[in-house]
Amino acid sequence: MSSVKQVQVTFDCAEPERLARFWCEVLGYVAPSPPEGFATWDDFNRSLPPEERDAWFACSDPSGVGPRLFFQRVPEGKVVKNRVHLDVRAGTGLVGDERLATLEAECARLVALGAVHLRTMLADEENESCIVMQDIEGNEFCLD
Repeated sequence: MSSVKQVQVTFDCAEPERLARFWCEVLGYVAPSPPEGFATWDDFNRSLPPEERDAWFACSDPSGVGPRLFFQRVPEGKVVKNRVHLDVRAGTGLVGDERLATLEAECARLVALGAVHLRTMLADEENESCIVMQDIEGNEFCLD
């Protein structure tokens, strides 16, 4: 029996490179170098037939720990709530007011990048505080 060694998270989107670069800023991920023989991604895209240009983009955790993120262009827009979402763990190990202040500061940083703050869910007996947000294409994610 084989075991899975790596996971990739794939996003359907309208603008793959733009969304990938947003998530690079959120997570500290990096975009790969352009394919061999091309100085830039723009050079690579110009070499493709028009219908294939800007069809995908990827980014990865420079430490190699987190999953690769892959963004693929699709013709339809987002219609309903995501069935899968990312949890961005900014408050790990913190509790109470310190945790909430950290989450709020990170929320402000992400809003400056183009994210939308939907709601803050405060801690109760069963759950820690988290902030529900949307990325620049409307995909929900949690900041916790």
